[in-house]
Amino acid sequence: MTVTGPRPRPRLARPGPQLGIGLAALARPAYITTDRDSDLPRREVEDLRARTHEVLDAAWDLGIRYVDVARSYGRAEEFLAGWLDAHPERRPTVASKWGYRYVGGWRLDAEVHEVKDHGLVALQEQLGVTRDLLGPRLDIYQVHSLTPDSPLRSDRAALERLGEIRDEGVAIGVSVSGPDQASALEAAIAFTAAGRPLVSVVQATWNLLERSAEPALEHAHQAGLLVVVKEALANGRLAGRYAPAPLREAADSLGVGPDALALAAALSRPWAGVVLSGAVSVRQLRDNQLAEALSGRSPDAVPDAVPDAVLEALQRVRAEPARAYWSGRALRPWT
Repeated sequence: MTVTGPRPRPRLARPGPQLGIGLAALARPAYITTDRDSDLPRREVEDLRARTHEVLDAAWDLGIRYVDVARSYGRAEEFLAGWLDAHPERRPTVASKWGYRYVGGWRLDAEVHEVKDHGLVALQEQLGVTRDLLGPRLDIYQVHSLTPDSPLRSDRAALERLGEIRDEGVAIGVSVSGPDQASALEAAIAFTAAGRPLVSVVQATWNLLERSAEPALEHAHQAGLLVVVKEALANGRLAGRYAPAPLREAADSLGVGPDALALAAALSRPWAGVVLSGAVSVRQLRDNQLAEALSGRSPDAVPDAVPDAVLEALQRVRAEPARAYWSGRALRPWT
């Protein structure tokens, strides 16, 4: 098929490289991040709704204008919709995802927390719920965790439906996961609908421990896609006492936490458009937000010596083989 026309661009409430806030760890009781018992001692629905609104208020006050949710993130879309309804004057970029269903029943001990389905029926059902909650405030709609074996790659009906959503003014994206996320990402860049490029946003894992997708992310950036980085703190492995010693030492020398430096390392990549914070408290978010200045890519960036320290962290923290990293991630408990 001949591909014509420009690749659509998503609406960004704030231009330039930036920190965003993701609600994966905030809007459901169990997740694979560290220290949830101490960070979120109360996890009933209304407790997490209040905490989510508190963090969103702080994010707005800090200048964060990108919010990431998904159908499988418990009540993330519902919590975000309530916050937006309470503040109609606030209009961040809103990105959501379809392809996984939350089935955890708001239980910590659920055997299964989410179920994957990339079929057309799932797309239609989940889009309907998302639009009921977010309405015209939905800016980006992403395929959740596309992998090389996803049936979506050959499902023309689903791809054409995504093209219709694109033509209605919502940017289409994909998130990718796993040791083969680079190949999934390259395939997604080539997706078309009605003879035109379909995907304008890619969301992938990149952090100091898992850098295997970097060439593909650079390619995506060069092709005109917005690159969003998820899990930049490796689900807590690059924060606080869990961070590798070289990262803690470099952060101590700057007077910041290892989380800020790890996020800055991601944000300093020339292809990075948005790096997501998964903060679950205002304190964590304020610590994370220091990454914008540290990265050297914000208007109020600190002097050039600090990006050198970021580069040092990149050099001193040893990345893991991709398959080892993802095997370890798969073993992390939901708590």
